[in-house]
Amino acid sequence: MSDCEQLLMKGATAEYVEKRSKFIATMLSVKSEEEALREIDVIRKKYNDARHNCYAYIVYDEDGISVIERSSDDGEPSGTAGRPMLDVISGNGIRDVLVVVTRYFGGVKLGPGGLVRAYQTAVSDALTNAELTNVKSGIRYTLNLDYTSLATAQHLMKETDAREINSIYDESVMLEVILPDENEKRFTDRLTEMFNGRQIYEPLGPVRYGESESGVFVI
Repeated sequence: MSDCEQLLMKGATAEYVEKRSKFIATMLSVKSEEEALREIDVIRKKYNDARHNCYAYIVYDEDGISVIERSSDDGEPSGTAGRPMLDVISGNGIRDVLVVVTRYFGGVKLGPGGLVRAYQTAVSDALTNAELTNVKSGIRYTLNLDYTSLATAQHLMKETDAREINSIYDESVMLEVILPDENEKRFTDRLTEMFNGRQIYEPLGPVRYGESESGVFVI
C-alpha cells in the first residue's frame, strides 16, 4: 500500500494482448460513486460486443473522509479480475479513480493465474500512461497586508512552501494561501515575529490539495 495519496489528472488507456485475448484498460477520474457507475455504463455501451467489462473504483463518500471501494469480475471467475484491478489502484494510493478493463476473448483460456496477471498488467500499463498528482494535507489562511509588507510576507511564503491561490489588490492586499500541515507553526510564529504581534492572518481551516501545470487546486 502506498503511503502517498494520488489523484488522476488526466484519463489514460492501454491495450494488452495475452494468447489472442485483448484487454483494453480505460482509466478515468471520477468524483463520486454515481459518476463511476455512469461511466461504467458508457464504456459498456462502447464495447457492447465484448465478453467482459470488468471494473474497479475508489472514491470518497459524501463525508469526504470515508473511502468507497468497489469491483466487479463481470462474468470472469471470481477474484480473477475486479479485485486484482482494485489492488493495483489501491496499492498506488490512487483515489477518485475508475478503471474498466474490457476483454475480447481470443479463444484460449488463460486460467485463474493468467487472468489475474492479464487484468493487472492492463491496469498497470494504463497507469504508466496516466498523469498523477500527489495529494497533500494543509491549512488555508488569509493574509491582510499593506503594500510595504507584501515582499516580506512573500519571502516567508517561499520559505514555508505556502502557495497563493487567490489575491485581491485594493487599498491593501488580501492573499489566500495554502501551506503544508508541517509548516503551519513555523509560518504563524514567523508572521507574529515579523509583524510585531499584529494579527495579519486568519486561519480558514484544513484542506486537501494538489498541484497541476496550472497551479495549486483544492480538492
